[in-house]
Amino acid sequence: MQGGAFARQVGRMRAAGVYREGVSFSGGLSIGARIALGATVLVALLFGVAALYDHSRANRLAPGIRVGGVNVGGLDVATAQERIHRQAVGPQQRSLRVHTRSKTFVVTAAQLRVTADVDDALAAALADSRRGWLGARVLRDLGGHRVRASVPLKTHYAKGVLPRLVATVAAFSYVAPVDATVKPSADRLKRVASRDGARVDTGELFRRLESAAQHRSRPADIDVTMLPVAPKVTTDALEKRYPAYIVVDRKAHELRFYRHLELSHSWPIAVGRAGLETPGGLYDIQWKEVNPPWRVPNSKWAGALAGKTIPPGPDDPIKARWMAFNGGAGIHGIDPSEYSSIGHDASHGCVRMRIPDVISLYARSPVHTPVYVT
Repeated sequence: MQGGAFARQVGRMRAAGVYREGVSFSGGLSIGARIALGATVLVALLFGVAALYDHSRANRLAPGIRVGGVNVGGLDVATAQERIHRQAVGPQQRSLRVHTRSKTFVVTAAQLRVTADVDDALAAALADSRRGWLGARVLRDLGGHRVRASVPLKTHYAKGVLPRLVATVAAFSYVAPVDATVKPSADRLKRVASRDGARVDTGELFRRLESAAQHRSRPADIDVTMLPVAPKVTTDALEKRYPAYIVVDRKAHELRFYRHLELSHSWPIAVGRAGLETPGGLYDIQWKEVNPPWRVPNSKWAGALAGKTIPPGPDDPIKARWMAFNGGAGIHGIDPSEYSSIGHDASHGCVRMRIPDVISLYARSPVHTPVYVT
């Protein structure tokens, strides 16, 4: 067809509404449209295939994912759950043993009742596996790329079990400290040394038990750590604790005064007669008086004076000073006219001293000074 005839034919087709740009004479699509359409169809097809592939892996964990230290990459959720229970939760359901020097304490798996939030951990792992847009996920899977993600597995155990175990071990293992003290005798004061006690480091023990209950990699056998417990009174502090100490030697009729546990003074004394003996034992000075009255005890030997109070003066046999050490008994001075009784069993139970001697002792002996009568 000649050019002019062709142009006239196109004009008639346009007038008739038959001819449109991009449409061939035969009524088919142009090459460009065909390419565009093919590309669109291909993209849609690829997207559909990718979506189907991605959907098929919606319940599968990406390679490289770990839960509680267990490799679950490439597994479906059900298989991953079984593996986690077998490799992570199961080994934690074990007995724990606490070893002391003389006994082993055991908390059983049944008592611990260890459980884990496996479902929550898998949900988080699945979310990590599905992170990113569809195409990136498909390309990652097809390319064999790994997801570097580790999801912690939170575990639980029965409340109160471990604190009770720690308390039991601590009570069993506790060794009380021994305070330094003095063992008096007639002729000396023997120092008894202090000794440290010991207690369980309960904080460390609980932390190790809790870690073993939650992490299977921690040892199930735990040795307790003991800490020293210092005594309240150490050997070095003993002398300071006893600035004054009185020993009444009834047999030798002598009172010995110790200053910081060293013999400082001794004085002759009189003690109780037969039937009214000065009471033996360890006491302390309860109270002190200067020029005290005589509070006559309600005893038969007192006769008509029993229960009376004799004020200081010539009728009062207690002279100068009084130091009570056993309620009724005491250390006191006597009138010089009775000095001849010193060195004998002559009193009604008290310890008699010469006036200068009792004044000297009084000045050296505060209230609560120990008094040992032997």
